[in-house]
Amino acid sequence: MLFELSDVQEDSKLICFSNCHEQTMAPMHLTVYWFPERVDLAPLPRWQPVGENLTMTCQVAGGAPRTNLTVVLLRGEEELSRQPVVGEPAEVTFLVAAGREDHLANFSCRTDLDLRPRGLGLFQNSSAPQQFRTFVLPETPPRLATPPIVEVGTQWSVDCTLDGVFPASEAQIHLVLAEERLPSTVLYNKDSLLATANVKANPEDEGTQQLWCEVTLGDKNRRWQENVTFYSFPAPNLTLSEPEVSEWTTVTVECEAPAGVVVSLSGLPSGLAVPRAQFQLNASAADNRRSFSCSAALEVAGHVLQKNQTRELHVLYGPRLDQRDCPGNWTWEEGSHQTLKCQAWGNPVPELKCHRKGDDALLPIGDLRPVKREVAGTYLCQARSPRGEITREVVINVIYHQNNILIIILVTTIVILGTLSVAAYLYNRQRKIQKYKLQKAQEAAAMKLNTPATPP
Repeated sequence: MLFELSDVQEDSKLICFSNCHEQTMAPMHLTVYWFPERVDLAPLPRWQPVGENLTMTCQVAGGAPRTNLTVVLLRGEEELSRQPVVGEPAEVTFLVAAGREDHLANFSCRTDLDLRPRGLGLFQNSSAPQQFRTFVLPETPPRLATPPIVEVGTQWSVDCTLDGVFPASEAQIHLVLAEERLPSTVLYNKDSLLATANVKANPEDEGTQQLWCEVTLGDKNRRWQENVTFYSFPAPNLTLSEPEVSEWTTVTVECEAPAGVVVSLSGLPSGLAVPRAQFQLNASAADNRRSFSCSAALEVAGHVLQKNQTRELHVLYGPRLDQRDCPGNWTWEEGSHQTLKCQAWGNPVPELKCHRKGDDALLPIGDLRPVKREVAGTYLCQARSPRGEITREVVINVIYHQNNILIIILVTTIVILGTLSVAAYLYNRQRKIQKYKLQKAQEAAAMKLNTPATPP
């Protein structure tokens, strides 16, 4: 006999009775099962610091029998932990220590209804995955590199860096001056990030301003602040009453700087630090091309700054030609290499020429050349410019010696020739004497033959 049961909501104990002459009873257990209606992973925080524990909660509604129902926490496909489902609805918690390897991993919950011991199968149901983000932001503040003082109108750069950040590419870094964010370039290198700003100091920034750097990652931030003083410091104004004057003209030298700046002027006694300084001088030839300098000093935030300005004075004067620059007497040895040094001074620079008295021969000046005896003589060196002329007498003496070798050769030649002439003369004379004697002997012999013999 079959019985159909309907609307069974829970586990039941059934008893079947029969009365046929005698009463019999057969008990049985009816187990009701159904799949969970809902499995969810409670929302995860947007960021989780590495090393901190996080409780993840799996929420399960429905599902029976509970003795065969478990919930599993998954990281991707990896099973991290499994716990039984208790209560309705059930909230099963898992304690997870966040690590770097968990960054951007997907976490989910899965229910396992295992009815295989009852002859059925394993029924699973999973929640939607959630991406997990972990981060590391060190407790140390960023390092801010900036000049403590900056001149208005100049370019200045500031760097901010922080190491040990994970993931560095997700971090935000900002440089802010006087509540205004500076345009910057950010570089990432493994666990470090660097922000660099290169900007121009504006006049409205003059004074002490706060510069800070802030790094933000997750729900945390690190900040460091420095004071930067912006200053204006124009160069001192150095003037000459006349930059080009004739000799013995009075010249006023003046140096002036803005308020708060002290100046020191060359030509004045040291130790006089005033915002304005001047003096007068009677310009001489020695002052030509003289350089005057003015030094201005300004103290900014404990730093002493200096700026200098220079001016050159030009003094016009006539030619100068004296013993020191153009010696009046030179003695050279013939054949040696010499340079005639004769320097004329003046502004404008004079033209210098040296001509010999008598024949007006030009003497080269400043050239190294061999000395010849023909260069000897008295010269008139004349320096001429638009501001006048001057003449100086210069005497050139050349020492030379006779050529003794030539004389010796000539004397020797004469002696040899004389000796040869005497020898030839003596030889010829001796030959003539011998010839004469021979001739006389022959004549005597002939006379003897021709004379008759005297009778006895």
